[in-house]
Amino acid sequence: MHRLAGLRPSLPILIGAAVMLSIAMGLRQSLGLFMQPAVKDLGIRVSDFTLAIAIQNLAWGFVQPFAGAIAQRRGFAPVLMAGVLMYIAGLGVLAMAQGTLGVIIGAGVLIGLALACCASAMAMAVASRPVPAALRSTVLGLVSAFGSLGAMISAPLGQVLAAGWGWRAGVVGFAVLALAMIPAAWFAGRVDKVPLPAAVRGETEAASALAVTRQALVHWPFMVMTCAYFICGLQLMFLSTHLPSYLDLCGMDPMLSAQALGMIGGFNVLGSLFFGWAGGRWNKAGLLGGLYLTRSVVLAWYFLAPPTPTTTLVFAALMGFLWLGVAPLIAGLVAEMFGLRWQAMVQGLAFTSHQLGSFLGAYGAGLLFDAAGNYDLVWKLGVGIGLLAGTVQLLATLPRWPTAPLRATA
Repeated sequence: MHRLAGLRPSLPILIGAAVMLSIAMGLRQSLGLFMQPAVKDLGIRVSDFTLAIAIQNLAWGFVQPFAGAIAQRRGFAPVLMAGVLMYIAGLGVLAMAQGTLGVIIGAGVLIGLALACCASAMAMAVASRPVPAALRSTVLGLVSAFGSLGAMISAPLGQVLAAGWGWRAGVVGFAVLALAMIPAAWFAGRVDKVPLPAAVRGETEAASALAVTRQALVHWPFMVMTCAYFICGLQLMFLSTHLPSYLDLCGMDPMLSAQALGMIGGFNVLGSLFFGWAGGRWNKAGLLGGLYLTRSVVLAWYFLAPPTPTTTLVFAALMGFLWLGVAPLIAGLVAEMFGLRWQAMVQGLAFTSHQLGSFLGAYGAGLLFDAAGNYDLVWKLGVGIGLLAGTVQLLATLPRWPTAPLRATA
């Protein structure tokens, strides 16, 4: 308790980062609620909608390292605020969409760019700076946990508005909720006034973005983590985009989709807290491997039998616990490997791999669904490569890998 009391000066920054992350991720994870009604209303295909989500993930992933580099050079505040404004604009364009192009620009390009500037990697980098190293993993878990609450609000809100007034009303409701990110980003941006720890600043002062990138790309533990992160993105984006559609095809009540997404958000809190705590005590890379393996087993269990309301909610609870627990582990590993100065950028490099997986999870699953009329092949592929990724990540923790040249000491 005494150690946590030392965080009081940093609380406005941490709360701002957590609220910003909560709303950004909650809205993004709930967009799948609008897929079926939007597809019917606009006369487009499922793969057209999922193409927009796939483009969102690609834009998010490829822009993330550049957003991190700009934040290091110019400060977090302008990057975070630009992201929030693009997010609101993207929701506005989506609400007014008349066809595939509007969906792609709104839900795809604009929201993708916004997420690169104000979502997980940036929020974790903001939260890492103002806290001591001994508490960093726990604090990252706390911020990630609070950031998980957004889906518990946005999913039921979107479903109620869409059921009563149409899917466009649901998107407008999301845009109104997104306005709360403006003050949150302002408070989080105050981290620019917090200096880097002296030891880290001295070690990385001469390093350029290009030099750090080159070191990351030849650092074996980082590359293993990054490749496994690809599978993480594939599995999670398949679920957040296609679970409502899958339940609709199985004849489930549409509200069950919102309840499942809300359940995922609720158990994200427990998972983030647990893995943030565990990452401060055990090998973070080993925890990642175990998480990926367990998640794949849970996926197989759920899709092997027709869904029921009970099994769906149990599945959502289990997946929620294993969902955002990845965030504090990845952020903590990057900070340990390369320090704080370039954390947002290096984490962005890893996140690019995650988003390539997300592209396949959203768009690839949509294409396979259009071709086969079901999700059988999609979930089997997701389980198989998830088991492979978890095994490789776990095995990679057994040897004693060399540490990175820019290892942080603070």
